[in-house]
Amino acid sequence: MKRQTSARRRLNRGERGFTIIELMIVITIIMILMTIAAGRYTQSVIRAKETALHQDLFVMRQAIDQYTLDKKQPPQSLDDLAQGSGGSGSGYLREVPYDPMTHEKDWTTDTCDTILTPEQLSGGGICDVHSRAGAVSPFENTPYSSW
Repeated sequence: MKRQTSARRRLNRGERGFTIIELMIVITIIMILMTIAAGRYTQSVIRAKETALHQDLFVMRQAIDQYTLDKKQPPQSLDDLAQGSGGSGSGYLREVPYDPMTHEKDWTTDTCDTILTPEQLSGGGICDVHSRAGAVSPFENTPYSSW
């Protein structure tokens, strides 16, 4: 009998569970941690898109230069890079990539009259490519269109 009465006394004194204040503190801490994690996730997504943009621009610029050296004239459009025959019988690019910032194949191209080699037939054509995105990189503080 004695054991049952002491157990009941403990239950009546508030030893049954957590108080509302304890639960509110734990929920507040969890919400703060979730806010920090969401911010870091957003930053990592932006950084991944910027890395993909850098890589796409590098590959397309290399393809433009290689096309110009092989064909002795620069490409007239980016589609020429995907349709032209490279050293292995396929195009210089499988396809024109999507801009990771705009999610479109809407690249801005620069045309120029630069001649890379004396054998080059003409100088008019694409010599550089940029993103069409008007946003500014939060990490580099430069517009994506200037990359």
